[in-house]
Amino acid sequence: MADRRPRDDNGMREIFKTLSCVTQFGISMLVPIAMCFFGGLALDKWLGTSFIAIVLFFVGAVAGARNVYVLAKKFYGEGKE
Repeated sequence: MADRRPRDDNGMREIFKTLSCVTQFGISMLVPIAMCFFGGLALDKWLGTSFIAIVLFFVGAVAGARNVYVLAKKFYGEGKE
């Protein structure tokens, strides 16, 4: 027998939209941290220091947090204007 429940395409669309947003949050947080940290490691090796990677790790974390803030503001502010 055929399933007679109404299809809720709008609900599925909202689920996929939220899932893609969470994935984008993760990527937007990880990429700046990784780029800054590995760039800091390269600079530490090149300059013979041992602290630049740590400093740039925190710079990347701040940049990633800002990216997530901007994305969240855009994502949750869409229907309010």
